[in-house]
Amino acid sequence: MNLKDLAKNLGISETTVSRALNGYPEVSERTRERVLAAAKAAGYRPNPMARSLAVGRTNVVGIIYPLQPNDLADPMFIDIVGGMSEALEAQDMDMIIAPSSPSHEFRSYERMVTGRRVDGLVVGRTKPYDERIAYLAQQGLPFVTHGRTLLNQPHAWFDYDNEAGMRLAVERLLALGHQRIGLISATPDMTFVRQRVDSFQASMLRAGLAVDPDNLIDNAHDRRAGYQAMQRLLARTLRPTAVIVDNHMSGVGAVRALLDAGVDIGRDLSLIVWGAMEDSLAGYNVTTVHQPEPRRAGAKMIEMLFALMDGTPASELQQLWQPVLLPGETAGPAPGN
Repeated sequence: MNLKDLAKNLGISETTVSRALNGYPEVSERTRERVLAAAKAAGYRPNPMARSLAVGRTNVVGIIYPLQPNDLADPMFIDIVGGMSEALEAQDMDMIIAPSSPSHEFRSYERMVTGRRVDGLVVGRTKPYDERIAYLAQQGLPFVTHGRTLLNQPHAWFDYDNEAGMRLAVERLLALGHQRIGLISATPDMTFVRQRVDSFQASMLRAGLAVDPDNLIDNAHDRRAGYQAMQRLLARTLRPTAVIVDNHMSGVGAVRALLDAGVDIGRDLSLIVWGAMEDSLAGYNVTTVHQPEPRRAGAKMIEMLFALMDGTPASELQQLWQPVLLPGETAGPAPGN
């Protein structure tokens, strides 16, 4: 049955039927209930494209992502996107992930906004002063960021407490007697990396320990870079007795570098990695800073986006979840203790 037949059977105009099905307020509640009941009895489902045009909605949420080679092998990324997809499916909405090269990413946002191709966006890999977020705030398209910024514009965001998670890792190693602690981190222009590095340095200074800049290696965001970063630390004359890796993808490379060098992890050198090491090597139970329930986190971001679309102020849609330290066998007493 199509819309014309449904209207004919009810004895009312096609316009009224369409407005009743799409929730327009000028249709009386009695007429709306009558139309909905008839549509259900007849098994009628509105054409989604026609409905979208009628209400000015696409029923699509977008993510513009400068995908890196390791992203599709990242279990955390897959879990978060899976949670988003499930939340959208429950509302009969779809999600598109639009890959973009880093140099053209901002233009992709402009095309998405001016073309009104989506009802809202989830913005990942935030930067402290992020031109994408400043632009979206000006344009009025609903969006939620996965990560925080230092911008003055209030916006909806979801994040894990990066400062607290790094503090947990450093304090654990300090309690085990370590004083020479290295840090392998990802690309420094991202907010989460800046927050973790700053927290690392602050935690060391609170303990009265100087931070050796040669023990800080950045731009390690995948296995190869993690492997090379750990090799550099191992080559030092006075190498660290413990290392923290701020992302699990380079953490895999760091573990492999230690194994290849014959290091007894947890005895010769301790290691803590941020993020679940599901594909860690040699069966090690790695001590990790864990971000709980990534699938539920993805769903929460979509829930926040819906609330934003329904008129909730962005300043009321800001969620900070706490990471936890999961003990493993890779963090042991400092050598000589």
